[in-house]
Amino acid sequence: MKVKQVSAVLNPPAPHMVGDGFRVHNFFPSGYKLKMSPFFLLDYNAKIEFSARNQPRGVGVHPHRGFETVTIAYSGAVAHHDSAGNSGIIYPGDIQWMTAASGILHKEYHEEQFSKKGGTFQMVQLWVNLPAAFKMSTPKYQGIKQSELQKFPLPNGGGTIEIIAGTYNSVNGSATTFSPIEMYNARLNKDADVNFSFPATYNTAFIVIEGKVKINNTEIANADQLIHFKNEGEEISLFAEENSVVLILSGQPINEPIAQYGPFLMNTPEEIQQAIADYNHGKFGYLEE
Repeated sequence: MKVKQVSAVLNPPAPHMVGDGFRVHNFFPSGYKLKMSPFFLLDYNAKIEFSARNQPRGVGVHPHRGFETVTIAYSGAVAHHDSAGNSGIIYPGDIQWMTAASGILHKEYHEEQFSKKGGTFQMVQLWVNLPAAFKMSTPKYQGIKQSELQKFPLPNGGGTIEIIAGTYNSVNGSATTFSPIEMYNARLNKDADVNFSFPATYNTAFIVIEGKVKINNTEIANADQLIHFKNEGEEISLFAEENSVVLILSGQPINEPIAQYGPFLMNTPEEIQQAIADYNHGKFGYLEE
């Protein structure tokens, strides 16, 4: 098997605010033009301290169609509601996997108690594209608590691989997906050495959430950096220079045309126009501000 070489180690782009509750670095598609299908967007809310306040910060009611949002919490807590009747709180270590598909209204805010106390906030949000055959399927929701995540303990106390989606060492992930996706949190202790294998054609990137790692015994990446890999070779080795947390992303590209407008991700301009019309006609349901 051949090594999957690093394409680039990328610094976080300049941050911007999403609503008043999320200060994000958009690694793609606007920050860097990376081949990352089926992942369309990656917003990384690097560690930030939010002051205490009674009125929670966040993002008000907004629509989605044609894709999934995946929110991974590392510090802080987010409360969310959608027009399909789902609601809950994402605490550190939890995952929220929302399939907007045919259309949903959504809002997300800092959880009330976190907002009142303030503190460290760190999150990742991904937009995962849906194949055309599933873009208009029924919305669904997967709330995965840290305690429910499937985990693989590394030998010699090296740490833990949390399998969010896909399969690692015969352990199947907790989330179901519409196309082949591998998504893990690698929680590594210092000097841990771990290997991953993904098909050469899969688009692959790692984000260093905490710590410092060495990839393929050559490249060093620090906290808040993204490691992007070439579409050749399969094997990746990861060595923890210090205690580290790394988000692992790899997936089979969806080789279909993309039309995107704001929170709609479809295949054709006509489908975008239909999404706007359906939203304006109230077909995404109702959600109170």
